[in-house]
Amino acid sequence: MRRRLKYPELDFILIPSGHVQSGQETFIFRLPVLQNSVDGTVVFQPQKPPSLTTCQPYTPTHDIARTRVGIVGTGFIASGLCRLLGGMEDLLLKKVLTHRPIANISHIKPELLTGDTEDFVDSCDLIVECSGDIHRACEVVEMAFQKGLPVVTMGTEFHVTAGSYYCTRGYLTEAEGDQPGCLAALSEEALSMGFRPLVYGNIKGFLNHTPTQEDMAYWSHRNGISLAAVTSFTDGTKLQLEQVLVGNGMGADILQRGMTGLKDSPLLESGHALGARAREHGGPVVDWVLNPTLPAGVFVVGEHPAASPDVLRYLKLGDGPHYTLLRPYHLCHFEIPRTIRRVLRGERALLNNGDSPTLQGVAVAKCPLAAGTVLANPIGGWDVRGEAVRIADEPDAPPIGLLDGAVLRHSVSPGQTIRLSDVDIPDSLAKKAWEHLRHPSFP
Repeated sequence: MRRRLKYPELDFILIPSGHVQSGQETFIFRLPVLQNSVDGTVVFQPQKPPSLTTCQPYTPTHDIARTRVGIVGTGFIASGLCRLLGGMEDLLLKKVLTHRPIANISHIKPELLTGDTEDFVDSCDLIVECSGDIHRACEVVEMAFQKGLPVVTMGTEFHVTAGSYYCTRGYLTEAEGDQPGCLAALSEEALSMGFRPLVYGNIKGFLNHTPTQEDMAYWSHRNGISLAAVTSFTDGTKLQLEQVLVGNGMGADILQRGMTGLKDSPLLESGHALGARAREHGGPVVDWVLNPTLPAGVFVVGEHPAASPDVLRYLKLGDGPHYTLLRPYHLCHFEIPRTIRRVLRGERALLNNGDSPTLQGVAVAKCPLAAGTVLANPIGGWDVRGEAVRIADEPDAPPIGLLDGAVLRHSVSPGQTIRLSDVDIPDSLAKKAWEHLRHPSFP
């Protein structure tokens, strides 16, 4: 009996005789054949993740033993990375680009700071963009690619707003450290052991779609994180956009709008349930769980066609057939140097939004909004929150990241999705990038 195994790029028919047929003419990955000792069925072990990430490996032209690194931003991630690079011999912190008045910045050496984008790019061999500013990121990435420099990001918001336009124009990768990069790395690890991912999962410990400004100000001050960032964590926007990036980069779908978000269940139980639903769905999915007792990490649920269930049970992975692999942490800027070195070794991009995204993070009104309302800080503000959807289901809803400064044409009700007919969006590089993806003939 023939059994079909589907990957985003591959569609093999598995036949007990070992003869391989392909449902497509072009192979993206070469897969070694393994023989299942139990029933003789031929299975495949991927050597690379089934990723839709696009861009050619970077070939350094400088001495990689002393790479000049430029950092965009002066916030929590950027400041932490500045301190970290100060103790590394192979990665030299050269410049820090900021749009803030340099005289107001006391936690970074003044001689490292600049507000001149061209001077910044010309001084560096590699750029790390972690400003959290989508429009600033577009400007820096565009200039970096004009100069032939690779860009490493910790910037989900940039990727899911404009990254698909830029990822074919130069070397662009999200870093390990935030959940998307950590999930991509865990997927690579799972695949290297012969697992076949079905679920790319994010773990959330709290959720409040409409937090108060007072509460958010308290947590912002307590944790040393910007008010907008804390709010986007709390109302779920950051989580939704992170899973959009993972889905687009890894070729995964969502089971429903906003994903399922199983609540308060043990991780192995949630993983089994999500794995079963992904199997019924017919391909890998992105999703999340809500449980304050779980670590702040990520997980992959997969099958293992070649392993003995008894062995995996002995190794504490449960009864199967869906096995949950947990990475119980994400360490933000501490992990970025690992991705920088990956780039310098000439390896493929870890993760980006791909050039043909199928998922998008749209804006949903949190409260009644009157005509003429200017949407300030849509990611981490008080007017809207983000939600993951299939682009095919909401073709006329712009990414939430484009709506900063947008003006509502008419009133909007709580829970309503903001569509193009509802809003006037200011011109920007990010808007141009998005329009080019919608209409490739767009100049």
